[in-house]
Amino acid sequence: MKKSLFFCALLSFSLSVFTCYGRGGKSKNPTLEACERGLSSINRASAQAIVGFLSSDPLEGREAGYNSSFIAAEYLVSQLIEAGLEPLDGSYRHPFSAYQEANFRRPGRVWYVHPDSVARIQNGPHRRMDMVNVFGVIPGERAEEFVIVGAHRDHWGRDLWKVGDQIYNGADDNASGVSCALQIARAVKKSGKKPLRTMIFAFWDGEEKGTLGSEWFTCQWPKIKQTKAYLNFDMAGGNNQPDNPPYFAYIYSQEVPAFGEWIKRDVEHYQLRLDPSIRPTENLTGGSDQGNFVALGIPFIWYHTDWTPYYHQVTDEVEQINWDKLVEITKASYLNAWNMANEEQY
Repeated sequence: MKKSLFFCALLSFSLSVFTCYGRGGKSKNPTLEACERGLSSINRASAQAIVGFLSSDPLEGREAGYNSSFIAAEYLVSQLIEAGLEPLDGSYRHPFSAYQEANFRRPGRVWYVHPDSVARIQNGPHRRMDMVNVFGVIPGERAEEFVIVGAHRDHWGRDLWKVGDQIYNGADDNASGVSCALQIARAVKKSGKKPLRTMIFAFWDGEEKGTLGSEWFTCQWPKIKQTKAYLNFDMAGGNNQPDNPPYFAYIYSQEVPAFGEWIKRDVEHYQLRLDPSIRPTENLTGGSDQGNFVALGIPFIWYHTDWTPYYHQVTDEVEQINWDKLVEITKASYLNAWNMANEEQY
């Protein structure tokens, strides 16, 4: 503990009484105990259950707009209710629609959710795709100040004309990320401590079709400007470097140096078996759902195991998941989420 406090002081990083480290010598600290109680609840069996269900063949790849994605949504709603999270603005399910011009057929046409684009498209022939985001809430002491933990649940569905394996199961992309966010939600509840800021857990639809779910949310949710930070998961269980399994990419907003210090500190302090490639970035608006938050000036952390040979392939199945790394990433990101929600300043 003294070594940890000295390390934090050396980095000139001020910790509040709400963080996992607490204050003061070796005496027991209720906040530290609460944080570590939640941390100890994260486990491999839960990760395997979540990823295994979402990436199973009966889910048919969870393509946005299809029944399999709605089944995945209902599964997540049931898990949030069981964990004791509250609905967002009165509901766990937030349906929305994307629109596309339908003057002629062309592969790869873009879908739109922004109200200005939708209004223009609706004036002519158009297509509509119905989707749903899922949210769970843990209210904080500051009820109107938010941190959001998010992962997209959709993948590429089923190719009925493909010979052989037709299902793009999406175990790494992004059932793995969903398992991180869901286990963090459970862990915060099991900690028994009310966070300083309200925590929203978001399971986006339509990411593979253009980060549609997070775009719809960020352009219409009336309290979005009260969001302090966003924690994103998109592929958290793969092996980009088979000879170095603990490797993963830790990408974050460079204007918040504390984000970079958190991961270094927590990997050392909790002896997590991880080898993060720490990447501070500026204005990273592409690649995943964090882009829609960056566009509004909201800082982010993104856990990502980098591109693998089975990215967007039918071979992205549970056999590819590095379970030990997925559990360690979930623990590290839980500590991030705890800090985002509870540190007074960062």
